[in-house]
Amino acid sequence: MKRKLGMFFALLSGLALFASCDTTGFGNISQHIGTAMTVADATSSASRPISEEEEYYVGRAVSAKILGSYRLSTDAYLTRYVSLIGKTVTLSSDKPFTFGGYHFAVLDAEEINAFAAPGGTIFITSGMIRTTSNEDELAAVLAHEVAHVGKRDGIAAIKSARWTQALTLIGTTAAKNYTSSEISQLVGIFEGSIDDIFKTLVVNGYSRSQEYAADETALITLAKCGYDPKALNSFLKRLEQRGKSSGGGITQTHPGTAERIDNISGKTPATGPIHPRAIEVRAIRFKQNVR
Repeated sequence: MKRKLGMFFALLSGLALFASCDTTGFGNISQHIGTAMTVADATSSASRPISEEEEYYVGRAVSAKILGSYRLSTDAYLTRYVSLIGKTVTLSSDKPFTFGGYHFAVLDAEEINAFAAPGGTIFITSGMIRTTSNEDELAAVLAHEVAHVGKRDGIAAIKSARWTQALTLIGTTAAKNYTSSEISQLVGIFEGSIDDIFKTLVVNGYSRSQEYAADETALITLAKCGYDPKALNSFLKRLEQRGKSSGGGITQTHPGTAERIDNISGKTPATGPIHPRAIEVRAIRFKQNVR
């Protein structure tokens, strides 16, 4: 059952990536999906959680939808720099590895924001990067997003009714080919799931408790990987000073910045001093890559 639904999500995430290229072959694609989906067991419960493989394919489709609204940065040096920091952070996180691995991308947008798609694709805008003042603060922003991936906050945005409907439909039709109507239902469920996550990431934001938990987890991750956990506090204070002038973005989808500062007050892990040479090297790297 898991393998079956994973195959379905893989096929649909591929369609999401290439939907703008060809819309004429849906009938044939539906036929192939129907054939592929008949090989799995129909007896699994319709209440099981989404597997990591399924999460990965859902995340691919969410990423494709995000890239339909934002343009990728062409700054290869900045993208590589962000990826190196991000990979460093993930290795000390609660979830250092995902089914498809972590991937980091920079969006060419003045908006101050960052998004974590299910499965480990993390986007950060150039506006957000320029709002940070040093490498430790940039690592703090990425650690917050990595925490959302580890806690599976994105996948939790899918309405439970959609997931149950998908599992029920697949389970009851496992012994036969899918009809056009059933394929349409499954495609609709998949698209609805992607919309649920996209709206949470870009429009509505996570719950207050989810954001607070991501901040708290980020503090621990930063301390583990050698960055200064106090950098999250300093970044949030700068964000608070900018206030509404930042326009939408993170201020629209996150709890009040002052509330986030209050939440992490007294929760910063105690760490030893960072070696002066490390501070110097990070400052040089940041200046070279963030322009």
